[in-house]
Amino acid sequence: MRQSENLTSRFDWPLFIAAVVIALLGVVNLYSATSVYQTAIAERYITQLYWLLGAGIVGAILCAFDYRHIERTAYIVYAVGIFMLMVVFVLARDVRGSARWIEFGSFRFQPSEFTKLTLILALAKYLHDDPKNEGRSLIDLAIPAAITMVPAALIFLQPDLGTAMVHVFIFLTIAAVTKVRAKSALIFVGTSVLASYIAYHFILLDYQRARIEVFMNPEADILGKGWHAHHARVAIGNGELAGNGYLQGMQNQFLFIPDQATDFPFPVFAEEWGFVGATVLIGAYMFLCLWAIRIASQARDRFGAVVCVGVTAMIFWHAVINISMTCGLMPVVGVTLPLFSYGGSSVTNNMIGLSLLMSVSMRRNMVRPERF
Repeated sequence: MRQSENLTSRFDWPLFIAAVVIALLGVVNLYSATSVYQTAIAERYITQLYWLLGAGIVGAILCAFDYRHIERTAYIVYAVGIFMLMVVFVLARDVRGSARWIEFGSFRFQPSEFTKLTLILALAKYLHDDPKNEGRSLIDLAIPAAITMVPAALIFLQPDLGTAMVHVFIFLTIAAVTKVRAKSALIFVGTSVLASYIAYHFILLDYQRARIEVFMNPEADILGKGWHAHHARVAIGNGELAGNGYLQGMQNQFLFIPDQATDFPFPVFAEEWGFVGATVLIGAYMFLCLWAIRIASQARDRFGAVVCVGVTAMIFWHAVINISMTCGLMPVVGVTLPLFSYGGSSVTNNMIGLSLLMSVSMRRNMVRPERF
């Protein structure tokens, strides 16, 4: 009983409030983004509320468990994630040229959302079991890189370049924090540049290369491949300082913004609430990530610290990529805005990630500290 009371008193309210603010802003924005439809799409905000409530309950239950118990099953959870990615190629239904979702009647989920967390757990387990405080070489990172590339490659083949990139960025962030030697880092950067060139010319699909070309020359095909990026920028620009007002965004009301509930919710929000509203939303993400870094720095064991870094990287890179692509700072890829975009798999994955952060935060003074 006393331990339970101690945990309750250590509940991380700043982390909780930041997540709730982002989620509620997302629901408010989702109602506006879908209100123009006269179909079931208009009720997605209700579905999102159900997902948030359900995922929140799951997260609350997970917080009650000591995160260190997860360490024992990290590789098993990772293997299950890989298995589910392989099942996608057998059971998934093709939707707009990609097969990402496994369906059971009216229920469907996206395994690639959850493999971000299974990857984080596997990397945290490996780095916890193989501590190197003097700095890691490229050889030392070979196994973590292989652990990363298996799910990333399977996701790329779906094809889903954006989610595959997030997996890689999670690994790179964790690798950077775990002290990579300077020489190894320089070699890696050079190799990455070469790999990017090879990928562009020989690996990327035609539509993926087209998105990069549109990014380099935005006005080349506004009515075709550049439609998404162009109207997203127009919507953001229309918002000016204070926005056009709730439910008054013309780009959204006239359906110029595609996928406004999933990949492009930020332009809808920026057009209605302007620079001020966009700053509030981005500020909430910044606070959440900085607070998560604080939790990682105070973690009392290496496994918990790496998990926190991984979850922070997952949220950070999702937010950066999504907002950047809508502002024309990156090519368009299918990456959602954490807790803000519509989607049960995305919401549940992020809630579980936040519950891991909460679990580490609540137990930071109950574990013997380790060097990270």
